[in-house]
Amino acid sequence: MRTTFDFTPLFRSSVGFDRLLTTLEAATRSDAADSWPPYDIARLDEDRYRITMAVAGFREGDLTLTQDRNVLIITGRKEGEDKAQYLHRGIPARAFERRFELADHVRVEGASLTDGLLEVSLTREIPEEKKPRRIEIVQGSDAAGADLPRIGTARVSEKQPEPVAA
Repeated sequence: MRTTFDFTPLFRSSVGFDRLLTTLEAATRSDAADSWPPYDIARLDEDRYRITMAVAGFREGDLTLTQDRNVLIITGRKEGEDKAQYLHRGIPARAFERRFELADHVRVEGASLTDGLLEVSLTREIPEEKKPRRIEIVQGSDAAGADLPRIGTARVSEKQPEPVAA
């Protein structure tokens, strides 16, 4: 039995979260067909991640990695066709496409293929203007002549605007 979630109420009552809600909706639709090739996602430290995917039988030329905005797309396509007649085929060599939703400011550092494992290194790089910053507090007597930036310095006029005739 499969349970699905209806995110429609959240779409109606939120603004700017549509990408997040679409991602959640897509995650609940995953099929068993999405289970190949198998992969791991590891968090190496606060800002570094690694995706390891088992791609037995694929060479570097058979794999393509593309980062399109906040989506990492890994595709595998075998070049040429194997002419052998198999009595049993337990190693899948079918084409695949796997998509990973990436958070803002996450970029792909690089990828390597060793012993049938594709490793993709990811790093989160938060721009300086988005990082938390410490704001110094100035003593009252020191602040009197200082030209400090103020938050909400717009003042409300004492005079009320005159009504416009219709």
